[in-house]
Amino acid sequence: MPEPHTHYFEVSISLDGARKNYIDFTMPVWAPGSYLVREFSKNVEGFAATDGSGNALRSEKIDKNTWRVHSKRAAAVRVKYKVYAYELTVRTSYLDASHGYVNGTSMFMYPEGYEKQAGTLTVVPHKSFSKVATGLKETSKFTYTFPNYDILADSPLEIGNHEVYTFEVNGVPHEVAMYGDGNYEPERLMADMKRVAEESVKIMGELPIDRYVFIVHNLQRGGGGLEHLNSTTLQTSRFNYGTESGYTGFLSLVAHEYFHLWNVKRLRPAPLGPFNYNQENYTTLLWVSEGITSYYDDLITRRAGIMSEQRYLDVIAGSISSVENAPGNKVQSIAESSFDAWIKYYRQNENSPNAEVSYYTKGGVLGQLLNLEIMKNTNGEKSLDDVFRNMYERYYKQLNRGFTEKEFQAAVEQVAGKKMDAFFADYVHGTKTPDYNNYFSAAGLQLVNLNQGAQTGSWGATTLFNDGRLTITGVTRGSSAYASGLNVKDEIIAINGYRLGNDIDRYVGGLKPGDEIEVLISRDGLLQLIPVKVLQDNRARYKLEKVKNPTAQQTKIYNKWLGVN
Repeated sequence: MPEPHTHYFEVSISLDGARKNYIDFTMPVWAPGSYLVREFSKNVEGFAATDGSGNALRSEKIDKNTWRVHSKRAAAVRVKYKVYAYELTVRTSYLDASHGYVNGTSMFMYPEGYEKQAGTLTVVPHKSFSKVATGLKETSKFTYTFPNYDILADSPLEIGNHEVYTFEVNGVPHEVAMYGDGNYEPERLMADMKRVAEESVKIMGELPIDRYVFIVHNLQRGGGGLEHLNSTTLQTSRFNYGTESGYTGFLSLVAHEYFHLWNVKRLRPAPLGPFNYNQENYTTLLWVSEGITSYYDDLITRRAGIMSEQRYLDVIAGSISSVENAPGNKVQSIAESSFDAWIKYYRQNENSPNAEVSYYTKGGVLGQLLNLEIMKNTNGEKSLDDVFRNMYERYYKQLNRGFTEKEFQAAVEQVAGKKMDAFFADYVHGTKTPDYNNYFSAAGLQLVNLNQGAQTGSWGATTLFNDGRLTITGVTRGSSAYASGLNVKDEIIAINGYRLGNDIDRYVGGLKPGDEIEVLISRDGLLQLIPVKVLQDNRARYKLEKVKNPTAQQTKIYNKWLGVN
C-alpha cells in the first residue's frame, strides 16, 4: 500500500512446488456471512505472473474471476495484481490515507487445487501506519501464518493507527481495535463487552478459541457487523455511544457477532461450509443462523444486565409489530426468505416490503416462540440454550459437519419432548400468524395491540421531497394509496386542490376510514387526478404486559428466560 490515498492495495502471491502446465488463480465472488454475489474481481487491475527467476509467464483471463497462468511446470510461480478498495463496509475492503481494512475474499485470490495448503501472509503497511489487528497468528512483526485459504479469507485485517484495548474471558485474551474517534468511555465499554462475551459463553458452555479480535469502525454513519472464526468487524456511528438506545444497540451488535463464534462459524447449516467461493451457497436455514442469533443478541445483552427488563420486552414487541405489519410476511415464508437471500434480501427494491420478510427479524421472533414452547413443555427446566449446546456438541465437536433442516427440527423436538411438525409447517414453511399469547402466557406475559379499535385511516405511500418535487418512493400493499392505484415515481402535486410542498403529513395525517380525497399527480409527464377512498389502517402496535398474579411456574420461566435473579 505505497499510496493509500489512491485506494490501491498491491498483492503478491507466491506458489512453490506446483510444477504444472498451468495454474488458475481465482478471486471469490462473495464474502461468507453476507449472502450476495459481489463480483470482487471487478476491482482487480494489472494481473501479471513470473517464474521464480522473474521470467514473465503468459496469463489469460478465462472467466469473470479466474486468471490462468501458463506456468510451464515452473517450480515457483509469482503473481502480482492491484485491488481498488474504496468501499468501507464490513463485507469489502478499504484503503485511504487514514487506514486500511482488508476483508479476505475481496483481496486474496487462491490457486485452484491448493485451497488446503498452509501459507504465510506478510503485510507491508504504509510508513504512516504502525499497527495491524487480525485474528491470524503472528510469527513476527506483520507476518502471519494460516493453515488453509478458508482461514486466510476468514481473517480480516485492520491496518493503521487504531486504538487497542484488551480484556479476558475465561483466560482467553480479547483485543478491541478501534478505528476512528467516538464518544465511548473505554473502561466502561470494555467492561460491558466482557459481560456480553461471558454471557455468551454461559449459553454455549465453552469458548473454543485461544484469542479473539474485535475490529470496530467508528464512522459518521455506520452500522452492521460480519462474523469470522475468531474475530469480527463492527461498524457504528461515532457518536452512537452517548445515548442509552445507541449504546445498548451497539452492545447487542457485539453480542450478535460474538454469538456467531458458535452459531454459523462452527455450528452451521450443511451448505455453509466448505464454501464454494465461486457461486451462491443456498440454504433454507438462515433464519436459524442469523435470525435466532438476532434473538440471542438482545437476550444476551439483557442477561448481562445492560438492557433493562422493560426495554427487552419492548424490543420483542417491536419485532413482532415489524413482522406482522409487513405485507410480505403473508407472501414469503421464512424458509424462502433464507433461500432467496442472494436475489432478494440483499437486492431490495420499492416493492420488497410487499413481497418479502426478513429472516433476521422473523427468525428472531420464531426463536422467541421456540424457546417459550420448550420452557413451557419442560416446566422451565430446558430452553433453546439446551438445543444449541446439544447441536454444538454433536455436529461441530463430534461429527464435524453441518446440520440439515430435519436435524435442527429433531434437536428442538428432543429438548422440547414433543413433535414440532405443525410449528415448522405453519411458521417456517408457511405464513400462518402464530397465536402469540399461547406462547407468551408460559412466562406470564400477554401481547396487547395498542391500536386495537382505533379508527385510523391508512395512507400507505412513502414520499421524498427533492428539488421542489414530492415523489412517491413506496406504496404499501393493502393501503389506501395501493388500492387507489398510486404508483412509485408518481409526483404528487396537490391534494383536494391544495398545492403540496414538503408538508404532505398535514394533509394525510388525520385521515379517517371512509374519507375521500383527490390526489393530483404527474406520471410520466401527464397530469392525472386520482380519487382515493381512505381505508382502515390495520397495522398493529404491540406491547408485552405482565399478567396479574402470575403462577409460580410462569414466574420461574420468566426469570430463567430473562436472567432475573
